[in-house]
Amino acid sequence: YPRDFRGHGATPPDARWPGGAKIAVSIVLNYEEGGENNLLHGDAQSEAFLSDIAGAAPWPGMRHWNMESIYDYGARAGFWRLHRLFTGADIPVTIYGVATALARSPEQVAAMKDAGWEIASHGLQWVEHKDMDPETERAAIAEAIRLRMLVTGERPRGWYTGRCSVNTVDLV
Repeated sequence: YPRDFRGHGATPPDARWPGGAKIAVSIVLNYEEGGENNLLHGDAQSEAFLSDIAGAAPWPGMRHWNMESIYDYGARAGFWRLHRLFTGADIPVTIYGVATALARSPEQVAAMKDAGWEIASHGLQWVEHKDMDPETERAAIAEAIRLRMLVTGERPRGWYTGRCSVNTVDLV
């Protein structure tokens, strides 16, 4: 059976956290606004996967104003609210940044970098990869790295493809 249900078993390793801490908290924010399916991005349909719209379905060949407004709000208001909260409390954050979303949000990227936040890669675009052939996905990963380097000045040190294929881990 290929899945590991045992883990470390009854004797987990000592993590030796700084200051003898017993708990580590990792805060990760997804930055996908501007990386979702959208006719403006050359996609054939609107986004439908992540939204507050119950039963959302893609709109082939049409823009979905409600869907777009949800993503726009995240970039225009939600991000800044969280940025003020976390920087005000000096809490480090990891960003899972979609490369095309980061490229469309230079002010947010500057704020992330000024705060010293890690910006991990969240792929090129917030799209489904499960049916992508390996060469197309490999090209998308390469483009995500190229664009992210252009936008942030550095290669990603972390990677998380949210809508992965069976090939994603090996390709990354």
